[in-house]
Amino acid sequence: MRNVPPFDMGTIESLAKVLGEAGSGTDINRFFQSKGIVDSSDESTKWRRLAWFFLTSQSTTKSANQIIDFIQSFLSLSRFVGKQNEFEQRRCELNQIMVLQGLEYGRDGLFRYVQQAKTLSEVEARVMGFRKILVTRNTHPEILKYCRPELMQDNYFHAVFEACKGLFQRIRDLSGIEADGANLIDRVFSIEKPFLVFNTLRTETEQSEHKGLAMLMKGCSAAIRNPLAHGPKILWQGETDAADYLSMISMLHRKLDQCVKVPQSGKLEETKGTNLS
Repeated sequence: MRNVPPFDMGTIESLAKVLGEAGSGTDINRFFQSKGIVDSSDESTKWRRLAWFFLTSQSTTKSANQIIDFIQSFLSLSRFVGKQNEFEQRRCELNQIMVLQGLEYGRDGLFRYVQQAKTLSEVEARVMGFRKILVTRNTHPEILKYCRPELMQDNYFHAVFEACKGLFQRIRDLSGIEADGANLIDRVFSIEKPFLVFNTLRTETEQSEHKGLAMLMKGCSAAIRNPLAHGPKILWQGETDAADYLSMISMLHRKLDQCVKVPQSGKLEETKGTNLS
């Protein structure tokens, strides 16, 4: 990589704080020793030690190249074997700073030049991307519970697949019924002998609403989960479909929040679904 112009003080402090959380003091010592660097910062805090090193190296070399070298060594892929979620989290935090410098740290552990972001809104749109869409749609936390790793990797195909499986797992947890797919929905949300209900089922309108929501849940199996399980990933339509599918699953989770469990005596419990999971 050609010479990278020195970073300003704000960038250096932000980088030092992110990287200080990404490793231990021992990790920092190991890097310094490997590069023959004597730590004369007189600092004990990790991020302050790193800020001292970054400022010192820039003053000596008149570039930020040693900072780039440190990041690639400190966040090397080998350090995160078996910890991919953590790597993606650190990479995302790092890129929110680096994209303002026209740089991006890739999934391959290497830096590359990109178009420089000019505003914080542009930073969020480019770095957060799909996850920001989910935030603005107030996506239910159960979605992230089941597919956070896939979302961190921008893996829309498997994010929807895992979120859909998570919906059915939550229904099993709430109802105590060990079944799957349409069979699970038919048993749990039966009109005659339900295990979970969305309302009192006392009127025709309430029964219609209950049946309709149950059909939407069955649709998640028939129209989302089953095709994803059996169809090739190459046919997936990407971000737009994923956001819409996850929004629908999110809505169904909110309906489950309001569900009441029906004991076999037939009397509705006063406990809501969120407290039964």
